[in-house]
Amino acid sequence: MKVRPGPGVLGRGVGLILDCWVGAVFTWSSFVGIPWPRWGMTGRMAGNNGLLAALSSLRAQLDRDLFPLAIGDVAAHRRALKELRGQLDDYLLPRVAAMDAPLLTVVGGSTGAGKSTLVNSLAGADVTEPGVLRPTTLAPTLVVSPADEAWFTRQSVLPGLARTTGTGRGEPGTLRIVTAGTLPAGLALLDAPDIDSVVTANREIAAQLLAAADLWLFVTTAARYADEVPWGFLRSARERSTALAVVLDRVPPEALAPVAAHLTRLLDANGLGDTPLFSVPEVVLPEENARLPEEAVRDVRGWLAAIAADAQSRAQVVRRTLSGALDSVTTRVPALADQADRQRAGLADLRLSVESAYGAAMATFDDGIRDGSLLRGEVLTRWQDFIGTGDLMRSLESRIGWLRERIVAAFMGTPPPDTRLRVALESGVESLIRSAADAAAERALEAWSGMPAGRDVIERAGAVSAGRLGRASSTLPDRAASAVRAWQAYVLELVAKEGAEKRTTARLASFSLNGLGLLLMLMVFASTGGLTGIEVGIAGGTSVLSQKLLEAVFGDQAVRTLTQAAREDLRKRVGVLLDADSARFTSLLEGVELPEQVSADLRRAAQAVRDHRGEISDRSLGDADAGSTGEADAASVARGPDRPPADAPPTPADAPRTPADAPQPPMDARQAPVDAPRAPADAPQTPVDAPRTPADVPPPASVERP
Repeated sequence: MKVRPGPGVLGRGVGLILDCWVGAVFTWSSFVGIPWPRWGMTGRMAGNNGLLAALSSLRAQLDRDLFPLAIGDVAAHRRALKELRGQLDDYLLPRVAAMDAPLLTVVGGSTGAGKSTLVNSLAGADVTEPGVLRPTTLAPTLVVSPADEAWFTRQSVLPGLARTTGTGRGEPGTLRIVTAGTLPAGLALLDAPDIDSVVTANREIAAQLLAAADLWLFVTTAARYADEVPWGFLRSARERSTALAVVLDRVPPEALAPVAAHLTRLLDANGLGDTPLFSVPEVVLPEENARLPEEAVRDVRGWLAAIAADAQSRAQVVRRTLSGALDSVTTRVPALADQADRQRAGLADLRLSVESAYGAAMATFDDGIRDGSLLRGEVLTRWQDFIGTGDLMRSLESRIGWLRERIVAAFMGTPPPDTRLRVALESGVESLIRSAADAAAERALEAWSGMPAGRDVIERAGAVSAGRLGRASSTLPDRAASAVRAWQAYVLELVAKEGAEKRTTARLASFSLNGLGLLLMLMVFASTGGLTGIEVGIAGGTSVLSQKLLEAVFGDQAVRTLTQAAREDLRKRVGVLLDADSARFTSLLEGVELPEQVSADLRRAAQAVRDHRGEISDRSLGDADAGSTGEADAASVARGPDRPPADAPPTPADAPRTPADAPQPPMDARQAPVDAPRAPADAPQTPVDAPRTPADVPPPASVERP
């Protein structure tokens, strides 16, 4: 068995470049009269370049992860995004690039419906392996005419599936290609896995293949035709205007009439009244892998052969499915853009909750430095020691007095009183910062835990990181200590700078710079905006004396200005610390944030596809073969056999007729719900092959691809 790997993004790009080159050669060869295969580049040259460019641009917009967080029904949104990418890659881009390529007919349906046997019988060759074990079809098998093999082998369609050739069932994730000389050119049959398989991968590939089809040949049985899973696919085909035919397989002769009549009524009630319906009776096969008798599949084979033989019939099928797919895209993309907006809004909410938590921490710190709470405890004790022993005045005396205090402290082994006060003050500020940061971290983590998107981010971070998020960073204490010391140095610098003015130089020379700086620090924590003096009642009346001393040196207005500048500098430094701590949260969002313009780009791309949708026309669909079978009636071929009223379905000529009073088979709990009202008896039916325009076919609602 030979295996050709599927291409990646680079491979798809190279494929498009080769397509353009082949198109140019095709133009030249047509001019000089050299014949090319029927599946050339006619469609692209017929005026579809604008649509192809619009679809390519849209596909590029869908490469990013639009739904990184658990916001809303994120699983459904991610699935819809994946399905949209798949439909663009597997169907829309290759079909628009080559409008007259062979018609891809996907044979899909429920488990045990007899799809593989039907494909063998239609192809007139043993190309797939039917069996009683489930699932039978592990890898899809594509049956093509030798004339069309090159088109499907070069991976223009379903580029993500590696190609295999030869015998065997093929490996999961591959596309097995088999040629059958009995199959007419222009038609390919794809035996898909079960849509209700017990294997998840099989269900997914079945949905992918159906979305890549020009025509669905949906196979069901007399026992399974009312199951809900198949009807979900059938309603999806209706909503996307996909060309569709239903094969009622394995029907006992005595149940043919009532089952066909009931299935017809269900199709009508679900808006599928114009769907061709074929019946294949239950027959006894001589062996497990035998084919059905010729007469059993004559109607289905004749209908497919008529479509393959007539260019206009193929054009009708392609136009219907392609138009429906384009309408679906232009509806689903804005819906995805709306959900992307929700993602951005959810991310903004997460950021806002962090900003709110740390904003509250800043407010707490502001209250702490204004209400005098810092001047309690150890700071109060050191302050009382400082003023009660006369150290305050001595620290404000000349440099000789300051030097005397340092010498005494060195011999006694204790730091000077002003140093002890400054250290206590520093420790109090650090504690206030840590307390505010811890509360902010706890509040932010609680807010995120209450939102699905936040819980998603926390889970991605891991249990260890999540536990650390609930409290301030382990590096905060050291950074807070450094910030407070830097602020104290700034305060001393302020005092020195203010004292450098001529009017205060003489007065400052008589006092210690450290003592004055310490008094200014205390004013930051005991005054309101620097507009009042030190009002620390718990510190005693000496505080008033300290204020008077500062005013005596600098003046009343200068003291207010210095206090305000010192407070703002401290707030700025604390703000930097809190911002750095909050970055632990916001950094978790950096890898999942969407660009601001992503939704607008998606809507513009969808509008471009809508604007160029009119390029799909009769001229772009099979012009090269327009005169090949002109006598065929394309409309009647695409529509299939005539459908009598639902209450009087005919039986095939070779099947025994059931008495009129034959009982109708009972329905089980899995019967498909009727979700669309039945049209009046006199309402005109729209033929399958009629062109779908905005006037008679409004764009479908946002529906996810199954």
